[in-house]
Parts: sequence; C-alpha cells; structure tokens
Amino acid sequence: RFDTTYLKLPPDFYVRQAPVPVKGPRLIAFNRALAGELGLDVAALEADGGKVFGGNELPAGSEPLAQAYAGHQFGHLTMLGDGRAVLLGEHVTPDGQRLDVQLKGSGQTPFSRSGDGRAALGPMIREYVLSEAMHALGVPTTRSLAVVATGEPVFRDRVIPGAVLTRTAQSHLRVGTFEFALYYGHANQKPELLKELADYAIARHYPELKDRPTKYGDFLEAVADRQAALVARWMNLGFIHGVMNTDNVSVAGETIDYGPCAFMDEFSAGKVFSSIDRNGRYAFQNQPQIAQWNLTRLAECLLGILDADPTAATEEAKRRLTPFSTSFKTYWLEGLRRKLGLFTEEDGDEALGGALLAWMQNTQADFTHTFRHLNELAGTADAAFSNWHQQWQARLSRQPQSAEEVRQRMNAANPAVIPRNHRVEEVIRAAEDNEDYAPMHALVAALAHPFEDRPEYRQYQTPPKVEERVAATFCGT
Repeated sequence: RFDTTYLKLPPDFYVRQAPVPVKGPRLIAFNRALAGELGLDVAALEADGGKVFGGNELPAGSEPLAQAYAGHQFGHLTMLGDGRAVLLGEHVTPDGQRLDVQLKGSGQTPFSRSGDGRAALGPMIREYVLSEAMHALGVPTTRSLAVVATGEPVFRDRVIPGAVLTRTAQSHLRVGTFEFALYYGHANQKPELLKELADYAIARHYPELKDRPTKYGDFLEAVADRQAALVARWMNLGFIHGVMNTDNVSVAGETIDYGPCAFMDEFSAGKVFSSIDRNGRYAFQNQPQIAQWNLTRLAECLLGILDADPTAATEEAKRRLTPFSTSFKTYWLEGLRRKLGLFTEEDGDEALGGALLAWMQNTQADFTHTFRHLNELAGTADAAFSNWHQQWQARLSRQPQSAEEVRQRMNAANPAVIPRNHRVEEVIRAAEDNEDYAPMHALVAALAHPFEDRPEYRQYQTPPKVEERVAATFCGT
C-alpha cells in the first residue's frame, strides 16, 4: 500500500531510480513478524520474495527513487545521496502507520560517486541482526525486513558474496537532508528548499507542531530531545554507533545506518570499534557531545527560517539547543537508576553509578554481564566491588520496594542477551564461507527475548574469552 509523499517535495531532493536487478536472488532472511505487522502477504513473500527484495521485481504501486542529502563525515561536509540504496516508497500499514521501505545494496545511482552501488553479505547480516536486537531491547530503530543473497560477488579488500537488505524506517530524513537543502539551495538560488523540507518533516514526524507560529524552533527542540533520549538509551546498553555523521542522524529519532557499530563487552569509556574511526571521534563516551555537535549543524540549517534577523535567529537556535545536555543526563540517569533497581531519586545516584563504571573499567568487567548479575558478583569480586556493593545495598534499603520488585526492575532493564560481536562475526563467517544461515537464524531467535534468561540461549549470554574479543568492525562500503 504505497503512498509516497516524498515525491511531493521538489525534484532537487531525489532522482527517480529503479533498483538494478541481480543475477541470482535468494531470500536468506525474512522477518515474518515484521511483515505481519506491516500487513504484507507473508506466505507469498516467503515463497517468492527474493525477486522483490533483491530488486528484480517492483511491487505494485512503488515509485523507486534515490534520495539526495549531504553530511558532515568525521567533521567534513560532503554532498552525498543514496549511492547504494533505493527507496521503493512509503508503505501505509493497516493501522495507518507510514513507513519507508528501502533496498540497500540495490545498485548504482547518480549519487554513487564511483562506488559499485552494492553491499556485501556480512554488513547486511550485521544490520539485520543488530537492528532487530535493538528493536527487541525497546530502542527506537529502523528495522530489517529481509536479506537477499544476490549470487554476485562484491570487491572490497577481498571478494565477498553480495547481498541486498530491505529496511523499514519512519523516514530517511536526516540532518544531512537539511544540510543538502541549505547548501544546494544556496548554490542554486533556491532558498525555498529548506523551508519546504522543514514543513514536510514537521508534517510527517511532528504534526502537533505544524500550526504553531514557532514551529521551526519547536521542531529543532523536539529533534534534539529525541536524540538525547536515543543516545542515552544506547549508552545504558553499552552500544556504540560507530559513525555518527550527520547523514546518519534521523530527525525522526531512530537509530539508523548500522555500519561499524557494536555492543561493548568489557567496559571502557573510550571504546572504539569502527575501523575508520582512527582518532576516536565517535568513542562511547563522546556520543552525547557528538549528538549535540550534529544538532548544532541542524540548527545552522534552520537559522534562515527561525527569524529574519540573523542575530535573533542565532540566539533562538542556542536557546532551543540549551536543554540538550540536561535532557541527555536526565534520560541517562533514569536508565541507570532502572539498571540499579532504584525506584526513588537521591542526589548521590549518579556518583553511585559512576563508581560502578569506574570499577568495571579498572577490572575490564563485562558491561552487560555485570549489570545483569550484580548480586551474584558480591562474593566473587574484589574488595573494591564489595565496598561498592555495600553502598548500593544501603541505597536500596532507603526505598520502600521489596527485593523482588528490585529484581524485576533490574531484569527488565538489563538484558541477558545482546548481539555480542564474536557471535555476530561467527554467523557472518558461516554465511560467507559456507552459505550456512542457520547460525544467523538461531542468534536472531535468541535476541528476540533479550531480557529472558532462557536455558536454550545460555551460550549467547556468555561474555567472550579474551581471545574471542572482536577489536574492530567494518561498514562494508
């Protein structure tokens, strides 16, 4: 049920582009649950979905296009666009929800910039696994509907099997889309593009703002608040996005573009996994500051429509972004309290959580395992942890909830199962080397119930041995 409103924007924002057919499309992962939620014909897609999800057949009503956008990549502005993706259209679900359906790895477009437009199997499996894990963990995210093996190789540092991922999202509007509107519009005497894009984004994602006289400032503040909440959720789970460029920041507030991302094993505030982040710009502890930096780029784009007076516009933008730091800290601390089983608030809670993280960093303790098993560690850890544990127990004693209520609160906030890097690499190797997709399906099944301690998924709960740790992840371009 396609109804692609993005096509109502000026054609500067897109190029009509069909996906490039592949040699031998084979459906290797299909998200039946998501397909059901979307109101799709699950049986038909299971039987013959490879052709649709591989880009060889267009579903009825689709009007495929490649979107234009820009982006500050590691701090440097670049004009970009969908170089290896095609938006099939906006699907309207039976309950009226509007979702983009995009093919990633679907061939060259005018934005490919000499790239092949294709995607490797491994990174597409990574995005499928991690985005579905993130959804199960309750974090706003794009979702993966299918992965198709193309029957064609892609050439990176080696020859790798190719794949196409089908992704759904509230939209693919990014901070980088606004940067495109600003800089392309300025260069081509089309200043109206920015306002048209802002009005479209507000109508689609923040319709409650559209009739307000202060809607553009309200929009900036609303986007900032969603980003503060999102990054706080990431960090409460030990997640590192890896490439927080402005073209990877959704104005809808979803996690988007799972490239060299990872969940931490042993805790380190300065942890970096991305193979291309050589200076640690997007390290774990830097994510809030980078989010604010990216939002400042969005604010710069909106200056011309915030106020006709440049000075007043700048002051308005600053005022709208000022709450970000406080909002992030509030969201993060709320999550930390849940992880520690705290129902009430005390001034020392942040210091209590910080002391635990400091101990974890000093001892290289596993982030997820430690939080999940805090009580069990009391008799096995060192004196420093025992001292912290006593302080934590004293803090718990000052709230009225029972030990069972505390346990339930903690188990609902601290996952037993996450997509650990060594497990993700195992399923990728099995797929690439042996065309064995059973390990991937088993991992996805375990990740669907992250807060449940199921015996059949115990192998996915265990932290990696030192020799099993994965030091670097890759984006696949």
